[in-house]
Amino acid sequence: MGDVLGWRCKFGVMGPSTNTVVQPDYDMMRPAGVTNHYSRIYTPNADAISNETFLAGARLIGNNTLDAVKSVMTCKPDHLVMGMSAVTFFDGAKGADAFVKQVEEVSGLKISVGSHSCTAAMNAYGGVKNISIMSPYWPAMNEQVARYFTDMGFTVKKDIALHCPSWTGIAEVTPKQCVEAIKAIDGDDVDAIVQVGTNLSMVKLAVMAEMWLGKPVIAINTATYWHALRTMGIQDKVAGCGPLLERF
Repeated sequence: MGDVLGWRCKFGVMGPSTNTVVQPDYDMMRPAGVTNHYSRIYTPNADAISNETFLAGARLIGNNTLDAVKSVMTCKPDHLVMGMSAVTFFDGAKGADAFVKQVEEVSGLKISVGSHSCTAAMNAYGGVKNISIMSPYWPAMNEQVARYFTDMGFTVKKDIALHCPSWTGIAEVTPKQCVEAIKAIDGDDVDAIVQVGTNLSMVKLAVMAEMWLGKPVIAINTATYWHALRTMGIQDKVAGCGPLLERF
């Protein structure tokens, strides 16, 4: 007999220990018979006061990820889900592939990561070529995100980095700040807006923004969890979290 609660699928989720948004976001999108099992990546809540300190902190999380992978494997998950996005954008598409390969070799499982999930989401919508990016990061990290999407064949028209001062500070960004950021990077030459940074609360706001802009607004937590579900053959439609989970 399989797991009595996760009888369809058990997800092993790795997220920074400072992240307070990705866990409730993923649980909100969880269909019946699917369970999420969190393994926290040890992350000192260091101040991010420059491009250099932000990048150093993000790379530290990446270096600690494999310990979290090994920990969550003890519950025998069926698939892994990365609840931290920055490390999946480093060094462009090549770096994303290398990160996925490393985790999959250690775990023996497939993993859904933010970078490739956002690409899959835009391909699902179709017709997306020109994009804008919003993040809670610092500009140097946005450069890594833009490099990745450029490698994947998209043109990055605009981006905005919110310069969050700490890892926990990302979760303190208000809906008003997010709306202002979206408006700043939208334009007639933009086909879609992509939000990265898993500790930034954007699932519900992205749905509303998509309605008023009339174009895809992709929240990375939605894209990653959608990718994980569809990879496991789970086609359930989840209402209230946007077209990815309602239509695709």
